[in-house]
Order: sequence, then structure tokens, then C-alpha cells
Amino acid sequence: MKLKNLLATTSLVLASLAAPSTHAAGTLTVALHQDPGNWDPIATFLVSWGAVGGQVFDGLIMRTPDMKLAPGLATKWEFLEKNTKLRFTLRPNVKFHNGEPFDAEAVKFTFDRLLGEEGKKGPQQSNYNAIEKVVVVNPSTVDFVLKSPDPVLLTKLAGYGAMIVPPKYIKEKGSQFFGMNPVGTGPFKFTEYKPKISLSFERNAAYWGGAPKLDQLVYRFITEPATQAAELQAGRLDVANQIPLAMIDTLKKDSKLDVVSMDGPVALAMRYNTQRGIMKDREVRKALTMAVDRDAIIKTILLGNAKPIASFQGTLSFGNDPALKPLPFNPAQAKAMLQKAGVKPGTQIQLDFRGSDSNFREVAQAVAGYLQAVGITASLKPYETNVLLNDIIPNGKTGEMWQNQWGGWTFDYDNTAYSMYYTKQRWNPFDDDAKLNALLHTQRNTWDQAARKKTLQEIGRYVADQALEMPLYSLNTIYGLNKRAKNLALPVDGRFRFVEASVD
Repeated sequence: MKLKNLLATTSLVLASLAAPSTHAAGTLTVALHQDPGNWDPIATFLVSWGAVGGQVFDGLIMRTPDMKLAPGLATKWEFLEKNTKLRFTLRPNVKFHNGEPFDAEAVKFTFDRLLGEEGKKGPQQSNYNAIEKVVVVNPSTVDFVLKSPDPVLLTKLAGYGAMIVPPKYIKEKGSQFFGMNPVGTGPFKFTEYKPKISLSFERNAAYWGGAPKLDQLVYRFITEPATQAAELQAGRLDVANQIPLAMIDTLKKDSKLDVVSMDGPVALAMRYNTQRGIMKDREVRKALTMAVDRDAIIKTILLGNAKPIASFQGTLSFGNDPALKPLPFNPAQAKAMLQKAGVKPGTQIQLDFRGSDSNFREVAQAVAGYLQAVGITASLKPYETNVLLNDIIPNGKTGEMWQNQWGGWTFDYDNTAYSMYYTKQRWNPFDDDAKLNALLHTQRNTWDQAARKKTLQEIGRYVADQALEMPLYSLNTIYGLNKRAKNLALPVDGRFRFVEASVD
């Protein structure tokens, strides 16, 4: 047996042993491709955390599956004093899962913690730096005092770092314990966490939004898309969040299963290490981008489940510029540009990618093949995802190119561009561009959405002109589903809330 097949078989066997052979009554089982390893809202940025966070936590604001902002733990909000203060009226009679009350002090504690020393340890703090402080007006009212405008703030308050946490519980148990044993106000209560295996919840019968219809909710961490598909076919999964694209038609032919593919926010690119070797030359970076036929990759490898992009965002993103077109596929011109830049045939580069992502592995192989055709030898370097994201990229240890993937959960180019290109941000280990910094600062510090859109589009054009990355595609959000699962309210951003879900 080939090593690849042996590993896949072993993975499937282990996954099967870790799961029950049949569905438990009232239990929804969901596969996630990655275990964030910490369930504290301020500790992560991963889409896989977002897929779980809304089950156990609530924000002051919620975002519905149709992308509308709605009341969460706050029943209403208003801007005061020329948009320098944001006042929230809080929902009464809400309790955390451990029984302690939700009130204004809990909101203040959450944001003091997020914006303080504890928040510095994680990647979420910079998303909320427009908040100077939170002031308790009374037990049911809080004011957010703003030190600068943030036109995406309301959306940010609907997710990730802004999820409200229990003060007493964290003070007694500590942040490390809290990260492994999360407590919130959400529709499901944490029951058990087995790192890299599973995460389990039970229904919160006292949920302020109405008790969920499910009794239990189980997440299983299955990194390989092929294994997710096999478990779905075997009836041990209700929802798979990653499946091999080549298996979509096979799964659709199964009368018990369905596959849904929709426009999503996830953008993928090959980011250039602009401080290393030939990548220091902008014309070389442009040449390499022109050497790769991204349309062919979308058609043949992704089977049409993606759209080409000219900047690091999809069509759903505020700030996307439909007039900005990708550099054309032109290997002859790419060769000429490389020759003019003095790049010798056979020059070697390293391309880093997430090793568990079998779909992107094929994309990376195709990119390497196209580069080979213009005289560049690209070696592929797979990394365990958490290592790549938490060590290699933020510490500037990448090869000449690396897989850059972003969930774009705010559906606003600000959140993407600021994180990617502003000096010394986590995802920008190499570039320090004063003009780009100024543009990013300008759009972030105004409430004028029309002006913002114009500036964001200028940022997209400037980044494309500097060739900081090879834009690849905006990936469809794809789910494999067991038809016994009903009312899933499938989100385009992967952030499920299973309050209305049920199973036959």
C-alpha cells in the first residue's frame, strides 16, 4: 500500500474509533478541519473558532445568516456626542452558564480584559483599539468611549474578541482554565473538550433567545477533507465543513446527503516575502503572478467552486473594486520580465502551505508547475497549520512565498487590509510602507462610508501595483450535509448558530 493511502486509511480508522457508530437521538455532529486549541474569545482569529463561538458565547450585537446586525446581549444602541460615545442598553435577566448574572460589570470586565495586558497575548486586541474605555452607567447600561472612529466597530462587536465573558468565573479559575472550559451566555453549555478529537455541548434550556431544539451538539476535529467525506457517507457526521471538491458529485448522488456551495468571504493568495532573494524586486513578483493561470486552477482543480480575485478579497467584501482586474496569464511576458530582472533559469524558491489542506496542496503543486515553466524551481514546504500561523508567518520565517488565507469575517476590506499590510501587524512580518499605512489609517478613522470605499479601493490598487501577493481566488463556502439535519441556517462565513436546528 502506498504511504499516502496508508496514512489516509489510518486517519479514517482513528476518526471512526473516536466517533459513535450511529447518531445519538437529538445530537447534531459537525466536523471542523482545525482545533484552535483555546476557546477564550481573545485568544484566536480562526474561522474554526468562529464556527463554535456563537454556540457558547453571545456578543452585544449579533449577525444573522443574511448578514444583518441584530440585538444580542444589548437590546439597543445609539451613538452620542458626535459619534464619540456608543451607548448600549443591556438585555435583562440573562445569566452565564455557571449562574452568575450578565450585567454592565460583565461588559466592562470583558473589554477591560480584551484591551489590557491579557488581550495583548492574543490577536484580537487590534480590532478594538478604537475603544478607549467602557463606562458603567448603571447595571443595564454601558457607554463605550471612543478614542477614534471605527466604521466597522458594530460588526466587530458581533464576533470573536467581543464575545462577553463571565468575570467571577475567570477571576476564580484563571484564563488558562477558561480557555479549556468555556462559559458564556450562549444557547449551548460546554460539557467536554478532548483536544484535537472533539468538543461537546448540551442544550442551554434557559437561553434568553429560546431553548435550542437539539439536546447535544458535538464537534469533531477532522483535518483531512477526504476523511470528513467518508464519515459523512458512513452516517457519523451531519455537517462537514471541508470535503474534497472531486467528491462533490459523488456525495450529491447519495440520497441521504447534500452538498451546498455558495459565495464566501475566504480569499486565498500566495504572499511574497518581499525581503528575500528575488522577491525584493516588484517586477519579479509581477512576473511570477503572470506566470500562473489562475483561471485554469479554478476550473480544473477547484471545479468552479471559486472566483478569480485581483485583490485579497471577494465580491462580498465592502471595498472590493470590480474595475480592478487580475494581472493576465502571460508566461511569455513573465519570462521576459524575469530575464530583464536578471533572474537566472533554475532559480530556487520555497513555497510554504498548510499541509493538512489537501485541496490547496493541489493548487500549490499547480503553482509550482507554472513557475517551473518560466524557469523558477519552487519547492513545496508543508507545515502543520497552527505552526505556520502562530510561528512561521508572524515571526518572519517564511520561504519566498506562502499560502495566505483569510476568512474576511467582517465582510469589509478594512479588517483584511489592516491586518495584512499595516506595519508590524501579525500578518505583515516584512513590509513597512508609509503610504500604505497612511491610506489604511485614513479609511479606518472616518464614519463616511463613501469616502472609505474610495480609499479601500485605492488600497487594493496600490497593493496590486506593489505586487505584495499573487491573488488566487475567493473560495466558495461548501458544506457536506446529512439530510436528517434540518433548519441549519447555513452561514456563508462558517459561523453557525444551531438554535433552530433539529435532527430527524
